[in-house]
Amino acid sequence: METNFFETNSYFVDEKVKVLQFNNIYKIYNDQGVMIGSIVQKLTSGEKFQRVFMSKSMLPFHLEIRDSKDQLLATISRGWTFIMSKTLIQDPKGNITGTIQQVFKFFKPTFILYNKSNDVQANISGNWRARKFVIKNSFEIQIAYITKKWAGLAREMFTTSDKYLVEIEPKYSSDESKLAILSCAINIDMVYKSKNDN
Repeated sequence: METNFFETNSYFVDEKVKVLQFNNIYKIYNDQGVMIGSIVQKLTSGEKFQRVFMSKSMLPFHLEIRDSKDQLLATISRGWTFIMSKTLIQDPKGNITGTIQQVFKFFKPTFILYNKSNDVQANISGNWRARKFVIKNSFEIQIAYITKKWAGLAREMFTTSDKYLVEIEPKYSSDESKLAILSCAINIDMVYKSKNDN
């Protein structure tokens, strides 16, 4: 079936876990259960070695978002991190299209999404244990949410434990916004999973 990565506002993300796997691999499905893309972490041999002996929460990461035809749509990357995480979103040509900055708040994971002009595009806050994050624009209007709790289609589609839904409000669903919001979801997963794995 011919599918377009941007034709849906509901992105079901399912991490594929393999034995002795160093990199994170995610499959992306639309609301019809059709796989429309993937997100794959790219690691050098040196980075694989570092993941064995060093805290994952401080290590750099680089992931690629690709459609079902394996066309690169965007990359998500972070350098060495010691306190607050800062992640870059780039287009296929390497141009920065956004930045995700982690903000320190007690008991409430918070991130700020900046656009390519370094203006605030959205605030992301939520509760990792409750498995839900809300994304609001600079006018405090909800434009999307990320959750690990849902019923129906996704419950039957997935068999792994690391899976979640990214739901985007239709009026805020430009292609660039979708990639930015999806990048926020993956970034949250990478940041908090790394902390819990250590």
